[in-house]
Amino acid sequence: MNHPRLSGGLGNCEARSVADNIKVKNIYYMLSYAYQTLRETGFDGVGAEDFDNMHDLFAAILIHGVGHQIKRGLYRDYAPLEEPLAGLRGKIRLAESVRRQTPIRRKLVCAYDEFSVDSAHNQILKSTMMLLLLKGDVKPENKKRLRKLLSYFSGVTEIRPALIHADALKYHRNNAAYRMLINICRLIQKGLLLTTETGGHRLAKWLGDEQMHRLYEKFVLAYYQKEHPSYAPRAAHIEWDIADGANREFLPAMKSDITLTRGDRVLIIDTKWHGRTMWTNRQYDNLTFISSHLYQIFAYVKNKDRGGKGNVAGILLYAKTGEAMTPNSDFIMGGNRISLKTLDLDRDWSEIASQLEALCSWLELEQAG
Repeated sequence: MNHPRLSGGLGNCEARSVADNIKVKNIYYMLSYAYQTLRETGFDGVGAEDFDNMHDLFAAILIHGVGHQIKRGLYRDYAPLEEPLAGLRGKIRLAESVRRQTPIRRKLVCAYDEFSVDSAHNQILKSTMMLLLLKGDVKPENKKRLRKLLSYFSGVTEIRPALIHADALKYHRNNAAYRMLINICRLIQKGLLLTTETGGHRLAKWLGDEQMHRLYEKFVLAYYQKEHPSYAPRAAHIEWDIADGANREFLPAMKSDITLTRGDRVLIIDTKWHGRTMWTNRQYDNLTFISSHLYQIFAYVKNKDRGGKGNVAGILLYAKTGEAMTPNSDFIMGGNRISLKTLDLDRDWSEIASQLEALCSWLELEQAG
């Protein structure tokens, strides 16, 4: 079955080998779990669309989200202004007035706050839509929709990507709906934006490896939070199983990507987004599992299973690559079940959900003994 995949553009070989095995449409489903707002009313149309590339996907999300926000009204905030005025407003900047010799023109420099749509939130939205419009591979109908939306932002300043500080934004009841849209903008700015040799910008064809790993991890956790809340899914810290009173000062922190719990059973899942899921041992000309990954999940499981009951299991969950052989194994190691599995993101969504469901089937097994 033919379908668009993430391919082309710049990036290292690892990012390409993973991205080549993902349907663009499935990125939307991953986003819809990672950002719950995408499953709410107003984004239904996005889920029904087909996308040729990543740019079109993000354009469609912003078109629906920003369009919905415009109907509700763009968020306004107080913006600090300082300018010469004939009348008094706010605070007078006397030293600045003297420096600029404004009294000669019968004006004084005043500093005041103006309630305006030119807020940082709207500046980020406008700047990101402009990026997609001017630098992205967006189909004509979506470009037309972006231009129409941008007409509502005529009073909003477009800012350079380097000046965008989305982490500093604050959210409250009046602008809570912006949170997901700003997160999408951050994903575009951090994951797709490339600086050219001339200092300009262009957009890569897919998200960077770091952004995709974070999205992949966030998606798997959010999937279980939505579909299996009874398992109390969370990213939990794991304490080292060492003697009381021992010096823990220099021990590294252990934090699982996903921990699922049912009764006295615990399943720890560690997501892996790598260009290679197997290691080639050139000395012996054979393939092996990646040792550091296996040591990591083994450490998580054994330190969590303090009583040695065998009721803690671990899974290394790789995103499928184009390799001929990918992990699909189960072991009993030191009395605990350790699995290495591969999630094929190139399948239809129903099959991906089935793969995720199968991973947690161990939790439903009756405890032996």
